[in-house]
Amino acid sequence: MPEDLADAFFNRSFLDPAVKGEFPADLVAILKDLAILPDYQPADLALIKANTVDLLGINYYQPRRVKAKETPIDHTNGPMPADFFDNYDMPGKKVNPYRGWEIYERGIYDILKNVRENYGNIACFISENGMGVEGEERYRNADGQINDDYRIEFVQDHLKYVHQALQEGSNCLGYHMWTCMDNWSWTNAYKNRYGFIAVDLDHDCQRAIKKSGHWFKQVADQNGFEA
Repeated sequence: MPEDLADAFFNRSFLDPAVKGEFPADLVAILKDLAILPDYQPADLALIKANTVDLLGINYYQPRRVKAKETPIDHTNGPMPADFFDNYDMPGKKVNPYRGWEIYERGIYDILKNVRENYGNIACFISENGMGVEGEERYRNADGQINDDYRIEFVQDHLKYVHQALQEGSNCLGYHMWTCMDNWSWTNAYKNRYGFIAVDLDHDCQRAIKKSGHWFKQVADQNGFEA
């Protein structure tokens, strides 16, 4: 199935050795068939098996959707994961237009459920989650605060699913926003802003807490929010 192959390439290839101390058998078989399995010694596998992680960091921004392979395989760069499936662009999806990424809040729950059911419910935390928006200065009010209600909605909707996972027994220890204060990503020509705290490049990098920053402090102080 294309989703199993995508999971092997993009998720289990990292999670299995890090948490279980072994590599996915189906992925190893594929690499053998392609004659690109790296050379290794039994001692290498033993070393990996003996040094699994105690705490897992999870970065989540958008889902990866795939479908059965329909397009020709491009051999330009040699064997690639995309040889086995095509990306699926789901109609009607919610999208952050400034990043082009799908917003799928339930994905954060699906990840935590997978960790609980398939990786021994290892202690973990959400190490990155958030959204980048271009031109946030247009949301600045007379007091200089950026009223980023869209970011509050984004975080709130993801935290609802983290809470559901916790209620079902997930061993998730915390949630970390990307990012505390604005930083700039070269992949969108440094246009997007990400943080709870605005950094004004036109005025000596002055910092001002956005509406979302005040909201998030309240969530932390109260250990929750009203849905």
